[in-house]
Amino acid sequence: MEELQRAYSRLCKESGAEPQEAVLQRLHGLLRGRLDLATQSLTLDTCRALGKLLQKEALLTELVLSDCMLSDEGATMLLQGLCVNTVVRFLDLKGNNLRAAGAEALGKLLRQNKSIQSLTLEWNSLGPWEDAFATFCGALAANSTLRQLDLRNNQISHKGAEELALALRSNASLQQLEQAMDRNQDRQATVRESQARAHILSKEVQHLREEKSKQFLDLMETIDRQRQEMAKSSTASAARVGRLQEALSERHSVISALKAKLQMAEAALALSEQKARDLGERLATAEQEQRSLAQRQAKEHRLELQEAADRESKLLRDLSAAQEKNLRLRNQVDELERKVKSQQEQLFLSRQELTTTSAELKMRAAQAEERLELEKTRSRQNLEDAEHLRFKEVEHMTRHLEESEKAMQDRVQRLEAVRLSLEEELSQVKAAALSERGRAEEELLKAKSQVRLEEQQRLAHLEEKLRLLAQARDEAQSACLQQKQMVADAQARASQLGLQVEGLRRRLEELQQELSNKDQEKAAEVTRVRLELQEQNGRLQAELTAQEALKEKAAALERQLKVIASDHREALLDRESENASLREKLRLKEAEIARIREEEAQRASFLQNAVLAYVQGSPLRTLSPPK
Repeated sequence: MEELQRAYSRLCKESGAEPQEAVLQRLHGLLRGRLDLATQSLTLDTCRALGKLLQKEALLTELVLSDCMLSDEGATMLLQGLCVNTVVRFLDLKGNNLRAAGAEALGKLLRQNKSIQSLTLEWNSLGPWEDAFATFCGALAANSTLRQLDLRNNQISHKGAEELALALRSNASLQQLEQAMDRNQDRQATVRESQARAHILSKEVQHLREEKSKQFLDLMETIDRQRQEMAKSSTASAARVGRLQEALSERHSVISALKAKLQMAEAALALSEQKARDLGERLATAEQEQRSLAQRQAKEHRLELQEAADRESKLLRDLSAAQEKNLRLRNQVDELERKVKSQQEQLFLSRQELTTTSAELKMRAAQAEERLELEKTRSRQNLEDAEHLRFKEVEHMTRHLEESEKAMQDRVQRLEAVRLSLEEELSQVKAAALSERGRAEEELLKAKSQVRLEEQQRLAHLEEKLRLLAQARDEAQSACLQQKQMVADAQARASQLGLQVEGLRRRLEELQQELSNKDQEKAAEVTRVRLELQEQNGRLQAELTAQEALKEKAAALERQLKVIASDHREALLDRESENASLREKLRLKEAEIARIREEEAQRASFLQNAVLAYVQGSPLRTLSPPK
């Protein structure tokens, strides 16, 4: 290997040039007779020195000169040196842009060289120079040692293909090009199939574009219908709120204690409506006012939370007071039971004494009657006290339910304000969507089925959120109606309790008349009182649970509003980025398809006539090796 380096350096110095360092390194790393100078830019002096070196060198069997950007003069010098070489078996000249002079030098090489069996000429320009390529084909016809020849991507014209076919008829040794012809036929069939598929895909894409445009129009119509339905629902809600306000004004005449609070609520409602109108006017002018609106809403939210906490603490205090009253009533019931037991014992003793002496019975009967009168008076007083306590509890529950009803109405009004702001936001989004409709139509025409499914899922998600918001609003209104119904039920229960008190009085008179059944009736009365107290405790706990549920619903509605706003912004950003990426992918795919079509069409048209002529008319077809 050092001899090759010294010989190359000496030849370069004789021609007055410096040897190339890359060539020296490749000559030093020579393995098994293979010299690989691929992608090396060889100068004219280097080509001259290598041509002289190849005339006498007997160690090189493979020479790789692919992508060396050889000039016509440099390639001619190298090929002249190979004309007298008898050792090189493999020659690779791929990607060197060989032209007329190179084609003539290759023809001379094929006529004189008797050792080269494999020649790679891919990605050159031999075809456009018809006379030089005819010289090359004539030399190929006379060559008897070449086994493999690669002429891909050489811009071979129809005339060049005819010359190549004539050369192949005379050549009896070439094998590899003959096998490539069948692959070219298969490749041509593949190209036709790919063209047919591309045509089908283009039709399908056109159909998808039309379907996408129809779906977009349907979607816009659906949004318009939803907006109309929301407007109708808002009108109905406004009418419902008006009816609620009328009912509230009617109750204002009945409940004089809440008159001042109701006036304050109406003033606050008018003030909030004025603020909402001012906010809607300033929303389109400045972003700073949006931030101030957010701060005011946060402040109102904190006030609502404070009010809810106050109401909750009040409910807890009421519940504790009710529990204390329940304990007092239970103690009274236990005391009555103890008294009943003592009376039963006394009656038992009196009956035993009655059997012993009648005189003692009369005296003790008088004493028992006196004690009975005292017990009657005491029981009557206890019942009256219990009735008074129940009446106070009914009044307290009525006031509490009225306050809850007012709080629910305020909450419904705030939810209506939030809904109006959402409708304004939706109208702004609709206007922005209409302004971008022209651009969106062009982008949607290029979108594929996957984008369509994703957009449908996102739109369905937004529609579901809007539906949930409307449902939450309806639930709040229904909760307000339920509160009213609870007030009516409480009043009905108060009247029922009054009737029950009258029934207790009648039962007391019957107990006075029927002393023998006193024990059983008193036990039934105690059991019923316990059940009523338990029911009252259960109702109070249920009301407390309902208040907590309403508070959680209000917090959930606020979270949903925030999530809807953030999702809407993210959806717009994602849609823009996805449309941009899809446009870029579609552009790259179309460019790649066009490039593949051009390459396959050129390859098929370059060699189709030559292949058919050679396969059909070669006299040595039967002697060729199996494909």
